[in-house]
Amino acid sequence: MIIDLLPTLMANSLLHEPQKLIIDTDPGIVNKTVQCELAGHQNVPVAEGSPEPLKGGIPRVADSIHGSDGLGNMFLAPPKTKKIDKFASEFLVEKVSEYPGQVSVLALGPLTNLALAIKRDSSFASKVKKIVVLGGSVLALGNVNPAAEANIYGDPEAADIVFTSGANIVVVGLNITTQIKFTDADLLELKESRGKYAHLLSNMCKFYRDWHVNSDGFYGIFLHDPVSFVALVHPDLFTYKKGVMRVETQGICEGHTIMDLGLKKWNTSNPWTGYSPVSVAWTVNVDEVLRFIKERLMKS
Repeated sequence: MIIDLLPTLMANSLLHEPQKLIIDTDPGIVNKTVQCELAGHQNVPVAEGSPEPLKGGIPRVADSIHGSDGLGNMFLAPPKTKKIDKFASEFLVEKVSEYPGQVSVLALGPLTNLALAIKRDSSFASKVKKIVVLGGSVLALGNVNPAAEANIYGDPEAADIVFTSGANIVVVGLNITTQIKFTDADLLELKESRGKYAHLLSNMCKFYRDWHVNSDGFYGIFLHDPVSFVALVHPDLFTYKKGVMRVETQGICEGHTIMDLGLKKWNTSNPWTGYSPVSVAWTVNVDEVLRFIKERLMKS
């Protein structure tokens, strides 16, 4: 995993006020996809994350989905950007402590780095402004197996720590992200647009698109990561439900996210009792989110 501290200029192009934003992302293949300069951000600090989940072992690598280089087998020239001399969890703690209440985190991969940050600094959860998590499959099937979504499955112990930390958390799961798609026609429109990076992005997506055809019979791609970004900068395009979220950490349902919807008053305490609720994206304005993503990619 890598972490990017994006300049406020980037956020300022999307919002009325600039935001301090850290992206905690797993772009598919560890150590091979530090490509900040492609987007014109050569000076963005990049910190390498944990090489393994909290319980140890070999991390799940989705090269069959994202290609052996994590970028759809584009095999781009090695980046000039060098990682900083800090681990991701250390970098997270440092920046959130430097700017308490001002730094949001967009978590696009397994939550190992955030869990380590919470373990490193007990006040981290109270100091981070917001954590938007791409993950989970509340009331929807998983995409690794029927029970689990890939990011949560990648480190279920870490996810449970983050969800029960008390931080201001928004979860964007498969029930939302699989509603918003680029079809083959959309990908062609992207390729033929005047967007600065549109042609490159459309080529990157080909490998991912072909995987969807073979796996799901769907001629296109789901926009999981971009939709989560939209939830950060345009939360008004979604509705939410609040509830305590726990994660199964063992057995055949390992990685399953289970939310207490508050539909029953429990007579006795249970593993959900006493924890702060998270906000889960429940509905989405599909047309507006899709329009926003296409506009940013094709006109920027």
